[in-house]
Amino acid sequence: VQLVESGGGLVQPGGSLRLSCAASGFTFSRYTINWYRQAPGKERELVARMSTTDYTYYIESVKGRFTISRDNAKNTVFLQMNSLKTEDTAVYFCNARGRVEDYWGQGTQVTVSS
Repeated sequence: VQLVESGGGLVQPGGSLRLSCAASGFTFSRYTINWYRQAPGKERELVARMSTTDYTYYIESVKGRFTISRDNAKNTVFLQMNSLKTEDTAVYFCNARGRVEDYWGQGTQVTVSS
């Protein structure tokens, strides 16, 4: 089982990034996919979720700016992040959650700075 995030980097405030999470080793379409983030000195927080029925959830601070999507045929989930703010700076983690299983990626750094 593997989740591999990519797409992080350094971007100026107001810019955009698209994170990807490629899954392997399990039946991706049967899992709820979450994006979490953890900023320095803070607890990890849920940012966005997409269920197996494509129900989506976002925390208030990213609504209207972030979009989660999934491509079950390619076993990949995306997080499109627009209008980035300095407070979005964090390590972003992909998580796949089943009834019992809970899989995590290694994280990708997103830094929003001028």
